[in-house]
Amino acid sequence: MAATRERTRREPHRTRLIGGPGLLLVWLYGVMVVGAVSRSAYQIATEFDRAPLAYTLSALAGVVYGFITYTLVRGGETARRAALVCCAAELVGVLTVGTWTLVDPSAFPDATVWSDYGMGYLFIPVLLPLTAVYWLRTARPRRAGA
Repeated sequence: MAATRERTRREPHRTRLIGGPGLLLVWLYGVMVVGAVSRSAYQIATEFDRAPLAYTLSALAGVVYGFITYTLVRGGETARRAALVCCAAELVGVLTVGTWTLVDPSAFPDATVWSDYGMGYLFIPVLLPLTAVYWLRTARPRRAGA
């Protein structure tokens, strides 16, 4: 009970991040978590020696997607800032790995989630952080009770 009061004092007006388009973002990030984590877990467990960099990057992408999903669901200004930072890092990762896979395909004997800018995932990995950053920066904060 005391912990709840302390949390309320620190962030008394938690804003919802999953209303409207935010709910779609949570759903899409959730799908990407499942896709990236399950694919990388299988590949790491069965054929890690084939493409360790690609499989590790896919696992990292899954962790990033999971954290962004959590922050969007949690809500609040701190979560909004954390989600913005993670979405920016995700975008940098997608652009870096996407360019790297085009410039030096031999570095990736197998695809990652971010290969070719997410072409294997219908370009969702490059579109999702752009959309999320835009929404997080422009969406009008709503109080949890609204």
